[in-house]
Amino acid sequence: MTAYLSAEQILGSADLAYEDVPVPEWGGTVRVRELPGTERDKFEAQFVGKDGRSVRAEGLEGFRARLAAAAIVDADGRPVFRSAAEIKRLGEKSATALQRVCDVAMRLSKLGAADVAELTGN
Repeated sequence: MTAYLSAEQILGSADLAYEDVPVPEWGGTVRVRELPGTERDKFEAQFVGKDGRSVRAEGLEGFRARLAAAAIVDADGRPVFRSAAEIKRLGEKSATALQRVCDVAMRLSKLGAADVAELTGN
């Protein structure tokens, strides 16, 4: 007979993946985590129009900075970037560095090219 997990067991599990990513452009390493379900939903909602089907006019604007900001955490798993101003400034950093972080965040969060195309209307 199969033993099924209880709500307590599921909620008590440490199930988010983390990966340390060297970013030489920034002079060090950042910790990137898989986006939790609610944060992935929130991230994806930034691209969806009010009708729930269309893509917002802003499209890809700030995509890398927003994803990197959602995924970069400190040693305790807390987000490093907390304000819109910080995220805007992050978007002004090296596109190569941001892409490296985003690649890891997308892989850990199972956010594939098809998901990005759907979100951005491409």
